[in-house]
Amino acid sequence: MNERLFVATRKGLFEVEPQGEGGWAIARTHFLGDPVTMVLPDPRSGAVFAALNLGHFGVKLRRSLDGGRSWPECGTPRFPPQPEAGEKTPAVSLVWSLEAGGNDEPGTLWAGTIPGGLFRSRDNGETWELARSLWQHPDRREWMGGGYDEPGIHSICVDPRDSGHVTVAVSSGGVWTTADSGESWRSCANGMRAEYMPPARRYDPLVQDPHRVVQCAANPAVLWAQHHNGIFRTTDGAASWHEITEVKPSAFGFAVAVHPADPDTAWFVPAVKDECRIPVDGRFMVTRTRDGGKTFKRLRSGLPDTSAYDLVYRHGLDIDRTGERLALGSTTGNLWLSEDQGETWQCLSTHLPPIYSVRFACATENKG
Repeated sequence: MNERLFVATRKGLFEVEPQGEGGWAIARTHFLGDPVTMVLPDPRSGAVFAALNLGHFGVKLRRSLDGGRSWPECGTPRFPPQPEAGEKTPAVSLVWSLEAGGNDEPGTLWAGTIPGGLFRSRDNGETWELARSLWQHPDRREWMGGGYDEPGIHSICVDPRDSGHVTVAVSSGGVWTTADSGESWRSCANGMRAEYMPPARRYDPLVQDPHRVVQCAANPAVLWAQHHNGIFRTTDGAASWHEITEVKPSAFGFAVAVHPADPDTAWFVPAVKDECRIPVDGRFMVTRTRDGGKTFKRLRSGLPDTSAYDLVYRHGLDIDRTGERLALGSTTGNLWLSEDQGETWQCLSTHLPPIYSVRFACATENKG
């Protein structure tokens, strides 16, 4: 399988590819100097989408159909005028998540934004429509900002068995799921705990702050969540969540990846929470569980073991479809790759801009 890695950063998009025996290197660059907040290689068509945040010029979405040789602008999620007289129409300040729809709905894409809008495109990104049923849900009034001033949708999980079953995660607004392609939604964060809330509301599903939620491809009923104050897992499609306790060195972090074929295996990047947000004791590591969270192994081989202060954002950890290869990118521009499920890591670069997202893609999938 001819694989490559897209790395979205504060100053451009980088393509990393294998270069001979066991080595990987930057092969191409795009949008140098511009913040690329999210990248999506669509495995169905080979198209690649890049979301840019151009400040005064706003949020833009670019699409490549020819392997990255050209990136014409396509449609960008926009909020429609608000129905209430005098109500200000919000502006999209960040495209925080991009995901492909199911294999049975070619051209369908999902996008999550700040403020917390969920958008769908049915025409490969040409046009976007707000999921009004979620935006206008009365419980959305309970959502609040987490790391950003406004709530945002950062995780979108499309059930591979049923494209109409979609689960999204909100900071801070919990987890929501639809079984009818977005016509209706229900809150699904029961069992999550928010220690930052007053005691009466700590288990309120509407105020939970999952930092990232991922779904096991082989067993979509299993999802993992890296929460603001813990790690949570569900085995019933988000109907209920179980907190994983006694996690060392820390249960705080932003990133999580789940093995595509083994729902009991997942990876995390622990840190000190709230004011610090740095690795515990300056020792950068990845942790892995193979037994559903009963035990964790600390994976450090090839990673800096002292005086390391890298933070990994929500989308800075990815796993390929084989479940063997992982990529890890940090806010200090360090990029690592593991070929053996995290047992050992090789550093690919120490000089990239701050990394927002890493995504694997198969070069052979591109039809351009």
